[in-house]
Amino acid sequence: MKSEGGDGVRLDKWLWAARFFKTRSLAAQAISSGRVRVNGLVAKPARDLHPGDEIGLRETGFERVVQVVALASVRGPAPVAQGLYTETPDSLAARQRAAEARRLGVEPALALEQGRPTKRDRRDLAQWQRWSVSLDQER
Repeated sequence: MKSEGGDGVRLDKWLWAARFFKTRSLAAQAISSGRVRVNGLVAKPARDLHPGDEIGLRETGFERVVQVVALASVRGPAPVAQGLYTETPDSLAARQRAAEARRLGVEPALALEQGRPTKRDRRDLAQWQRWSVSLDQER
């Protein structure tokens, strides 16, 4: 763990150490694609973080906003990683709304009416495609 000194920690390394991403390369990829902002500005993976910086992580359906409390360049246990940041109340509310929307949403599997085709269905489809192709070739 790095103490709160004058030196900063790379953004991709901190996101990995704080367990927002499973690997450092995934963190760098998310930063490069513009899904991570520091203090409202688009950042690069090598940007130095300092305590008090605000990080916005755009996830599916909402943006998670956290404030850096401590710096770390080494990945540690989850309870230690959770102590590196605090999430803003607006971000917590948005995350809860997104979770509720997912819970109440339609299950994609329920949209399927019949499920997987049977062997007979596949043969019928292949037979139909064979005939439709041969009719198109005769013209």
